[in-house]
Amino acid sequence: MSPKRILSLTLQVGVAVVVLSVVVGQFLGQPILLSFVETGSMQPTLDPGDGFVAIPTAVAGDIGPGDVVTFEAQEIQGGGLTTHRVVAETERGYVTRGDNNPFSDQDGGEPIVQEAEIVAKALSVGGGVVVIPHLGTVAMGFQAAFGSVQTWLAVTFGVRSLQGTQGLAYILFGLSAAAYAVDWYTDRGSRDRPERDRSRNDGTSVFAIVLVLALVLIGTATAAMVVPGGTQEYGVVSAEFESEDPTVIERGTSQEIEYVAPNAGLIPVYAYVTPGSPGVDVDPRRVYVGSRGEATTAVTLSAPEETGYYRLFVAEHRYLAVLPPSVIDELYGVHPWAPLLAIDALLGGSIVVLGVVLFRGGPARIRSRESRAHSSSYRRFLRELYR
Repeated sequence: MSPKRILSLTLQVGVAVVVLSVVVGQFLGQPILLSFVETGSMQPTLDPGDGFVAIPTAVAGDIGPGDVVTFEAQEIQGGGLTTHRVVAETERGYVTRGDNNPFSDQDGGEPIVQEAEIVAKALSVGGGVVVIPHLGTVAMGFQAAFGSVQTWLAVTFGVRSLQGTQGLAYILFGLSAAAYAVDWYTDRGSRDRPERDRSRNDGTSVFAIVLVLALVLIGTATAAMVVPGGTQEYGVVSAEFESEDPTVIERGTSQEIEYVAPNAGLIPVYAYVTPGSPGVDVDPRRVYVGSRGEATTAVTLSAPEETGYYRLFVAEHRYLAVLPPSVIDELYGVHPWAPLLAIDALLGGSIVVLGVVLFRGGPARIRSRESRAHSSSYRRFLRELYR
């Protein structure tokens, strides 16, 4: 490829990755490198539609007053991801407030934010948040368009699975397969001609198709591992008396309850259930969940000596059972994201290798200018796009 084509392709891929990471992050309910705000509660730091670099809490380090964080709100605008600033830290959690709000979230009825509820911290340089203007405006436009297409397809074909994150992956996979099928069909005539094109072939079309298929598979696998996981909250009352209610516990004692990990997919998974706050224990912490099945583990909740209402958490991470459990255990010991990255690399790499082996020298080619008359419209489009 020429330097101009490489630069053009790099810019296009970069823009696509940025937009998709923001859109998919909204679908998953977990920022993926980038996120944005929709309201003016963080002005003047962040205007509505502005984006920012979202560092996952697993690698962001300690959270403290002054940090801008994205957390899973319980009450703010009906609940969901909210980006506000930490203004104080207490023994029971964090106090948060939008820079443009006159009072804290907790004064407005939001419970104290627990560390388990914080999913990301905004990247700051020199004490100021790194802002990406209008990123959210673009992402919301794409998100609305994707949602409209998904709804129309789901209603037209009567298939609910075409909605949501999994449905988006199905649609992208279908479009990729259809593009390859159209390209193969329109190229039949040129393949049957005795005079074969002997000009250069840079393999860009093969690479583009295989890369899209690999990214779709990785996106689907990531959604299958991330969406069902997260944190589970238990509202516990530390009381002066015993109760039949498992969440009303006599102060200073413990209560064991059952935690159920379902798996609606066809591929078995390993679910790692770990304490997300003090006063919680889990045994066993890893369970195998078969295809379209469920598994259980025991969660022990301990009531503090001081009576009152407490919010306790467990965190669940799950991974497709495509690696041996001992390997996943080792990777999980390094970092909870390590098994996910390894599984994505395995699945995506397998598709790339398989695609290159099967399609190398096949119908998906970009020919030189001398063979333009025999090129399909799909190849012409790619040639113009990457020029």
